[in-house]
Amino acid sequence: MRAAIPVKNIEALIDDGGDITVGPIGPIECAATAADGHNALAMLVRRDGETLNALLNRLDKAIARFYETGETTDEINPPSD
Repeated sequence: MRAAIPVKNIEALIDDGGDITVGPIGPIECAATAADGHNALAMLVRRDGETLNALLNRLDKAIARFYETGETTDEINPPSD
């Protein structure tokens, strides 16, 4: 049996009424997103060969970054000029 990865920030987000989604988005085969009631906190694209655990770990870290700095992570939408 594998040890569970720590996802305290994902848990805190869900406890506060936020949500995460993992799956296809448009042409993207697999992405992980996190949002609270008002903001998209993180939108990550699953990398080639990346495990689901690794993707969730990156999502947890991106949520932590948002909580600490207010900075969102967006790997899905191109930056606006």
